[in-house]
Amino acid sequence: MKITLNERVLEVAEETSLFSLRKEHKPDADVLVYNGAAVSEDIALHEGDSVNLIRRGETPPADELEALMVSRHTPGVHEKIKQATVGIAGLGGLGSSVAVALARIGVGRLILADFDVVEPSNLNRQQYFIDQIGQAKADALEANLKRINPYVGYETHCLRITPENINGLFGPVDVMVEAFDRPDQKAMLLQSFKGAPIVAASGMAGYGSGETIGVRKLGERIFIVGDLETGAAPGCGLMAPRVGIAAHMQANVVLQLLLGEPQSV
Repeated sequence: MKITLNERVLEVAEETSLFSLRKEHKPDADVLVYNGAAVSEDIALHEGDSVNLIRRGETPPADELEALMVSRHTPGVHEKIKQATVGIAGLGGLGSSVAVALARIGVGRLILADFDVVEPSNLNRQQYFIDQIGQAKADALEANLKRINPYVGYETHCLRITPENINGLFGPVDVMVEAFDRPDQKAMLLQSFKGAPIVAASGMAGYGSGETIGVRKLGERIFIVGDLETGAAPGCGLMAPRVGIAAHMQANVVLQLLLGEPQSV
């Protein structure tokens, strides 16, 4: 029968078990991942199963690293999202966090755009570091993402997004992420961008209940994440927890769309 071992198709005997596979191929492995779940007990293997054998603390060779990085994925996910392109307009608290999530799951290509630079007040919620203050966000984020997952393709633009350039920048994407701060910028993207589904956000300021942040579908191709009410204002700031909840909900909607499951949004 055929199984997948560290993302490579392998022919094994019908009576092969997880432990016998480890004994033959990597006896020092102490992390065993079976169909996306870490397990400690022996399991009889079946046709089409996916197994990853990992030794804690060991840096695997380059030709195995990408496969082991996605070993905890649900089986079948990586093959689909590896072919996808996602655009992110705005690389602040939302956009930088969405980008990190999508890089970690291995989306094939990310197109990232923002005109701004990193400054100190960004660091309470955005995915940058103190030594990146003053750098263009597009450049700083690309450097950080390459450290997280060098197997993703990154295209970055340090410029202001306008109705005139948005479709040229993001025309090839399969899903578009709106991650602007200002309402007028959000409206511009929703009105100007044509083609792919849009995952936008509105209402995640303060420190109220995360349960008020949800996903709403508007029309055929627009999904809005947030509570639609709580914007940044004096006495109600933007902070990592609720911004992060919204960003990761946006990333999850993107994943559902790429996998062809928008009905579960």
